[in-house]
Amino acid sequence: MKLPDVLRLSPAATPYVLLSPFVALFMVFGMFPLAFSLYLAFQTWEPTAGLGAMQYVGLDNFVFSLQDEWFWKSLKNTGWLAVASGVPQHLVAIPLAVFIHTSFKRLRNGVVGAYFLPYITSTVAIAIMFSSLFSTDYGVVNTALGALFGIRNIDWLGRPENIKPAIAMIVFWRYVGFNVVLYLAALQTIPKDLYEAATMDGAGRLQQFFHITLPSLKPMIFFGVTLSVIGGLQLFEEPFILTGGRGGSDQSGMTTAIYLYRMAFDFNDFGAASAMSWLLFFLVVLLTWLTNRAFRPRNAGG
Repeated sequence: MKLPDVLRLSPAATPYVLLSPFVALFMVFGMFPLAFSLYLAFQTWEPTAGLGAMQYVGLDNFVFSLQDEWFWKSLKNTGWLAVASGVPQHLVAIPLAVFIHTSFKRLRNGVVGAYFLPYITSTVAIAIMFSSLFSTDYGVVNTALGALFGIRNIDWLGRPENIKPAIAMIVFWRYVGFNVVLYLAALQTIPKDLYEAATMDGAGRLQQFFHITLPSLKPMIFFGVTLSVIGGLQLFEEPFILTGGRGGSDQSGMTTAIYLYRMAFDFNDFGAASAMSWLLFFLVVLLTWLTNRAFRPRNAGG
């Protein structure tokens, strides 16, 4: 059946019509929340009083956030968790990916799938599982430490000094497999001729790793580290569930994302929460830029 000329799309208009559903959804669920949160950052607002209760306060919310001791503590907690969980991820994922790449052929996909499984597992299920594993009296972690090293039961989720290491271990366990997949994909793009030539020149495996593998993986390392920086600064789900949404004892597990969530929904201060979210955004941008500078070739301009 032939369509009337009125219903036909011109070649120039077709791409815009096909993209319009995505653009409409992005504007409603992407751009509008961003713009509204930026607007809220300069307002004081009691949500129960309606939109008419908003009052312009200028930069007061940003000043309050920068003077808030709990905001700075949440940033310190976030930075500690980001470093303690992010750095080991890559230090383990790179040699592990090399080992899988060189040692497994037929079983490679199954091994990679096993490491990748924690990444796609529900965060709630992971938190419940580790709450049991870190149980003070009957947890597997304390049982293993007692059997191997004679260490008495550790209150992982009750004492301030133990909460952050417990959360860092969970984040490491969940995301190390994701980085293994990234590096394994990059390893498969390295030409085998390089290794063959290095072997003929007498280079050992360790020399090949440092002079061929690592330089070739540098773009993927930059990508993986950037994702770790962004994800680490936005850490929310694991500490939120493990600490019951309160940050744990002495707020030692309270990340910035948890604190701004509580500022909005527990303390009903959406203006301060929005200001904190934008300060966190600028921090993410700054650290991403610094990461880019660190991985930039030394002879690059700028």
